[in-house]
Amino acid sequence: MEILYEDNHIIAVNKKAGEIVQADKTGDKTLLDDVKAYIKEKYNKPGDVFLGVVHRIDRPVSGVVLFARTSKALSRLNEMFAQKKVRKVYWALTQNRPEKLEAELHHFIGKNEEKNRANVSISPRTGYKEAILTYRLVSNSERLNLLHVEIMTGRHHQIRAQLARIGCPIRGDLKYGAKRSNEGGGINLHSRMVEFEHPVSHEHIRIVAPVPANDNAWRPFANVNDDEAQY
Repeated sequence: MEILYEDNHIIAVNKKAGEIVQADKTGDKTLLDDVKAYIKEKYNKPGDVFLGVVHRIDRPVSGVVLFARTSKALSRLNEMFAQKKVRKVYWALTQNRPEKLEAELHHFIGKNEEKNRANVSISPRTGYKEAILTYRLVSNSERLNLLHVEIMTGRHHQIRAQLARIGCPIRGDLKYGAKRSNEGGGINLHSRMVEFEHPVSHEHIRIVAPVPANDNAWRPFANVNDDEAQY
């Protein structure tokens, strides 16, 4: 487990593709359980360890996941996320190059519960919610394009669905039109950075997650300069 940031109130972990953040119907072991066990052992804590889930990223996605270690931090972070005061940046690898090198995507998304996927509309529809993101082409390798994506709304499978809607499905994402799956079932979508005001100390926090070292697709982009990516 790769710890990206840790203090008395919050902890951030670089999630591996395939891990689940909290319990679901599969009953598989969760990242929440692993972080609780880490805290319990490191600080020799008796009884149950308090750990609050602040946000989640999809199981096939890698990158930064933030947890709250105190109830005060949890309530304040929940409010910050609800008020869109947390900046979230993702990196996505696509085989298709977007028609525009930089753009804002504005769609409406409805969740298909039966198929666990998002349906995208360019106009409002009953039961659909507004979905907004911006993307920018940052770099490319011989076969792949690296997109810097920033989300303004947090909808179900939003990045995956919206990029697919413009003809740029994420590498490995069969659900949204990728040509083939990745080994291990993950997709090349990475929660690259979260930026926010610390819920207790109020200092500025920016947490950046290295891309998965064991995935050859990410290797050409491991040294992309964060300043050049214009965070």
